[in-house]
Amino acid sequence: MISALRGGSGKTILSIGIIAALCRRGKTVSPFKKGPDYIDAGWLALAAGRPCFNLDTFMVPPARVLTSFLSRSSRQDIAVIEGNRGLYDGIDIDGTTSTAELAKLLQTPVLMCIDATKTTRTMAAVVSGCEQFDRDVPLRGVILNRVAGARHENILRRSIEAHCGVPVLGAVPKLSRQNFPERHMGLVPTPEHTWARESIAAIAAIAEKHIDLSVLIDIANRAPVLQPLEPSTTTDITAADPTAAVDRSAPRIGIIRDSAFQFYYPENIEALSSAGAKIVFFSPLATDSIPKLDALYIGGGFPETHAEALAQNVRFKEELKHLAENGFPIYAECGGLMYLGKELILHDRSYPMAGVLPISYGFSKRPQGHGYTVVSVDRPNPYFAVGSEHRGHEFHYSRVLEWGEQDAELVFRMQRGSGIWKGRDGACRKNVLATYTHLHALGTPTWAEAVVRMARSYRQGTPKREETN
Repeated sequence: MISALRGGSGKTILSIGIIAALCRRGKTVSPFKKGPDYIDAGWLALAAGRPCFNLDTFMVPPARVLTSFLSRSSRQDIAVIEGNRGLYDGIDIDGTTSTAELAKLLQTPVLMCIDATKTTRTMAAVVSGCEQFDRDVPLRGVILNRVAGARHENILRRSIEAHCGVPVLGAVPKLSRQNFPERHMGLVPTPEHTWARESIAAIAAIAEKHIDLSVLIDIANRAPVLQPLEPSTTTDITAADPTAAVDRSAPRIGIIRDSAFQFYYPENIEALSSAGAKIVFFSPLATDSIPKLDALYIGGGFPETHAEALAQNVRFKEELKHLAENGFPIYAECGGLMYLGKELILHDRSYPMAGVLPISYGFSKRPQGHGYTVVSVDRPNPYFAVGSEHRGHEFHYSRVLEWGEQDAELVFRMQRGSGIWKGRDGACRKNVLATYTHLHALGTPTWAEAVVRMARSYRQGTPKREETN
């Protein structure tokens, strides 16, 4: 596991470089990202050449997290997990949901990525403190980042190795060129970065030159063999191919996936497929018509960066609104919620969206919702039972400027998080449910079952609103 003292230390870029460099050595790498994250996971997946899965003990029960990890990593040469924030940072003073707690659950060796800017021997005290803070955390090595030169590296390396019981695996210099452009959520997503593969190749070369990968591999090989926490968790997590041919009677669930809508957990798509659906990918940026479908899932993303193109595709929007008005099931998250709204207001200009929901959105310089969420379902809707509770997360700079309906149309009460409007989330109209909250299928297994059930119902010609009580 690649961790750090804080966010912004460079662990994402180093994780990308390490994964790509290991692949160059012929290793099959299973990439993981700790916590709720789409963008970093996309980069890690591209570097590894295989999907990156999220490991999050807030949204998903720990036993299920462990099972997912075992299932995804058991057939690969090595697993690389990127942590989030600082090693011990969690949602409370006990470090719940921290990278450290995940490392203990998975018994995975931890490598600390340290931003060495303007410091020397003090870093030995910091590393020693991290070691002693929780002796159960298997801290096994340090990677120095943003080192100013050979003299700087020498004193850092000698200080840490003399005073701490861990080796320094490498020292990465300050990079004169930024190969990974950033936005307010961190790195720019891979679909929007034209030179993504070139950037990965560049940082892979840096990792090969400045990090002792042989020692890293040896540390990984000495990790203990894991066992599931419970007998019931031994069942392999599904890894069904969402595009594989299925029974012709299977409902067709569309997923809008492009550079505007790209935030999907692979497990969510797998869950829909495993529940019996045939997955159809398409994009309003590439077509003006909607294929024959029985339901639609629109994930998060940055529709604001494609506002003009989305607004200009009038035929697609009109068709989507017509379908929704006639009972077509749609489930949408964050960016999908925004696209289903009335308009996006950017720089005092209105960009009309699909108009399925009477919501106008503006944008702020600061996050309007950020972090884990807990929603309580307290009103009837087609997807979730009244009285049920679900854990997810939100991260958005958009805000509601105008809400054109009664609060009764919002079926979630926020126990944690911001939501859409006045402490509520889950905009519901007919068989449409759209929310700022992102759910994870392993933490909310009823979600995929409900979406597929709605798709089957629509396919059978019963488009009336269904309600889960």
